[in-house]
Amino acid sequence: MGVRRYTKMAYKEPDDMVFGHAKFPVLEHWNVQFGAGYVVPEVKVAPEAGTERSKDTLVKEMASIAEQAAARAVDIGLPAFMLEQEHVFQQTYHPDWGYACTLAQAEVLKKYYDEYGVRACLRQTVGDLRIEEKGGLRGSEYDNRIAETIEECCKAGASDIAAETMGGKSVLDYGVMRGDIKAILFGIGYLGSVDMEYFWTRAVNICSKYDTRPAGDTNCSGANTCMYVAGGLLGKDMSHTAAALARAISAARSLVAVECGATGPLKDCGYENTIVKAITGVPICQEGKNAVCAHADVMGNLTCQVVDCWSNESVFHREEMGGPTPAVWLQATGYEAALMNTAIQTGNAKTLRDLYTFTDMYRDPQGTLLAYPNAFRVGKAIVEYGKDIYLRARAAALEASKVMMEAYEAKLLQLTRFELDTLRKYTSILESLPMEAEIFVDQCMREYPRKIPTFDPKSYGL
Repeated sequence: MGVRRYTKMAYKEPDDMVFGHAKFPVLEHWNVQFGAGYVVPEVKVAPEAGTERSKDTLVKEMASIAEQAAARAVDIGLPAFMLEQEHVFQQTYHPDWGYACTLAQAEVLKKYYDEYGVRACLRQTVGDLRIEEKGGLRGSEYDNRIAETIEECCKAGASDIAAETMGGKSVLDYGVMRGDIKAILFGIGYLGSVDMEYFWTRAVNICSKYDTRPAGDTNCSGANTCMYVAGGLLGKDMSHTAAALARAISAARSLVAVECGATGPLKDCGYENTIVKAITGVPICQEGKNAVCAHADVMGNLTCQVVDCWSNESVFHREEMGGPTPAVWLQATGYEAALMNTAIQTGNAKTLRDLYTFTDMYRDPQGTLLAYPNAFRVGKAIVEYGKDIYLRARAAALEASKVMMEAYEAKLLQLTRFELDTLRKYTSILESLPMEAEIFVDQCMREYPRKIPTFDPKSYGL
């Protein structure tokens, strides 16, 4: 199928969005639906270090993770859940390993469905092994192995396929280190979008041959890098307003997977997912307060606001006081999803949505940006220039700047001098950039290839 650009919003008003409901629900194995009126809990656990030393030990580890998650689901009465497995290098590099690990987990989940009726979907998130300076992003050995592994996972029973692609990463990293918002826009907004179209056109075609959904992507390598470098309220390595601008740009980039045919539920660590859902109406996974096992953030409640699948973040497979980590963290996400589902059943969903949102909306610029009314505004800015991957990314950043400045001037959001100066400086630069993609790309190509040795323009058809 071709690429379908979005030029209008899926929802008429931001208030139309609520957790557990998506305009276009997705059906996966065992009749689990995402966005069909309830929230599904998710758990993902990384294998214990050392188990990747052989195919046999890794397969046993994967089966053990699935077994412990499914057993806890039965034990506490969860009707359904998603098990996500983010691949270690070996799982994607060796397609037969990817097949065997997926099959082992699918068989465990089927056993629990047959014995107890618990419905579980299995997500396989392939690793993006590609390296620009070592063979490039297109047609390299690493690139080909990713495609083979996606196909093997589909054959073995994956319910859906997700990814965290790395396109534009070299330029983005330069932009973060040098405080260069133009490089951030070029890396995430333009190069990232070009690579997404290449990657997801192929992934959608492979999944279409099987009973496997092409779920979606996340800008973990870009906007999440900015979020982590910005850190908490003590962090000064990168301003939080700059991280928020990068997040808005990333929404225009992550949208490309859906434009290529991805159906959702979108990958959980895509904090930009609220914006993408507002544009497309596809269901989303999201992480937040139950990602404390992996990182700190300043909007752990807010990210619950319009979620369809509630996730933790990767935690090593090990024992905790409450049991093995697959069991412990599924229990945590399961109880949060149960609260949301009870709110839906009792007619209190929008009240709980707004409590989640207002808890974090003005604690940090990133929360202000991603609060669903403001995420909707950024989505509208994107679709206004929907057919131009550069202009829509630039428009997203400029709308994000307006959102933050309005909240600051209304004395709802506090900004330090560092945060405010950065926002004003970056906004001025963004406003000065050309309104023609060709001119912008030409400017970037005169500047960044000579400054960034790891940047390979051929990987983007440039």
